[in-house]
Amino acid sequence: MNFDDTPAEAAFRAEARAWLDANAPANAAELLRNSDLSDLVAESKVWQGKKAAAGYACLRWPTEYGGGGRAPIDEAIWRQEEGPLTKLGAVFGIGQGMCGPTVMHWASEEVRRERLPKLASGEEIWCQLFSEPSAGSDVAALRTRAEQAKDGSGDWIINGQKIWTSGAHYCDWGLLLARTDPTAPKHKGLTMFYVDMKSAGIEARPIRQANGQSEFNEVYFTDVRLPDSQRLGPVGSGWKVSVTTLMNERMAIGARIVTGFPEMVEFLRHFETVDGPALADRAVRSRLAAMAARDSGIRFTSLRAQSSISRGEEPGPENSVGKLAAGAFKQEMLMFALDLQGQAGALVDPAEAPGAGSIQAQLMTVPAMRIAGGTDEILRNIIAERVLGLPLEPRVDKDMPFNQIPVSGRGG
Repeated sequence: MNFDDTPAEAAFRAEARAWLDANAPANAAELLRNSDLSDLVAESKVWQGKKAAAGYACLRWPTEYGGGGRAPIDEAIWRQEEGPLTKLGAVFGIGQGMCGPTVMHWASEEVRRERLPKLASGEEIWCQLFSEPSAGSDVAALRTRAEQAKDGSGDWIINGQKIWTSGAHYCDWGLLLARTDPTAPKHKGLTMFYVDMKSAGIEARPIRQANGQSEFNEVYFTDVRLPDSQRLGPVGSGWKVSVTTLMNERMAIGARIVTGFPEMVEFLRHFETVDGPALADRAVRSRLAAMAARDSGIRFTSLRAQSSISRGEEPGPENSVGKLAAGAFKQEMLMFALDLQGQAGALVDPAEAPGAGSIQAQLMTVPAMRIAGGTDEILRNIIAERVLGLPLEPRVDKDMPFNQIPVSGRGG
């Protein structure tokens, strides 16, 4: 694996760097200090629109759908050069990384040309409506219902609840996975739709998180009416469509894995323990060296996946491995920094806490990193079954009609 740029890649890197230097927001440092994405929506749309106008939005997408029509490696180079400014694109991450590719694969050409350019340019933001309170990590166990209207219109009526939906309170559209046939086995009775989040009967309720932010939501559907034209794929093929979304989710997450190690080095460079500068302590330096090795392993694993894509190959297990390793590593790294602070680690006020409380804020957020996009347990199963070839986990309800699966409080 060679990480050196080819002449063409080096030229694109220089082009990207020059454009970013000339167009980065003047108040970028101030914007990036804001950790709540909900407060960055307006600025993010401006930045995305500017990139789109210059041809740097969704670089791998075809130009007819608002993309740059470039090679996958160009997108990786762009992300490297954009650096911290990628945070301004975070509100579009789910839409452009997961929803967009699903629409591109399953929607009609008319829908693609109508919806995708608005997503690429930042005019619209999308969310992913999969998880439910009763389903946990088993997406196929969802209970949100989609039933055809009895008036013969062919429309669908949606009732149910989703949870942990990132950005639902500011999103314009969402991918919705719902159950259309409760008599079929759980993976075969699902259908995928896309839905206008401003539709009558949809209510998004932000969830107050431990870090004080409200990035996630509960979303309620009460007699929401959808035209059949907003269905993606055949009726009953929702699981197959969702696999497209989930594959792109792993690719998107793997491509933007950020461990926070450079920020940790910067924190330790300025932090004073009771015994003096943190980096003057040999034990701290030894721990930092071990962190550097793990960070390099995670970064190069991600680059290996990007290198495979650039050669036109299907992505392997690298993204699942990288995400699993990165979540645990970041949590351990932050706990180490918090322990170094001693009693000051209990402070959360940025005006009083060391490092403006950045360690405390990240530590409250990082558990979500180990859940979103596949829990640690799910990723271990994927790696065990699909990479190591270990026996499949027993699934006794796989072929059982969904409405006959016993649940707590109903049928034993």
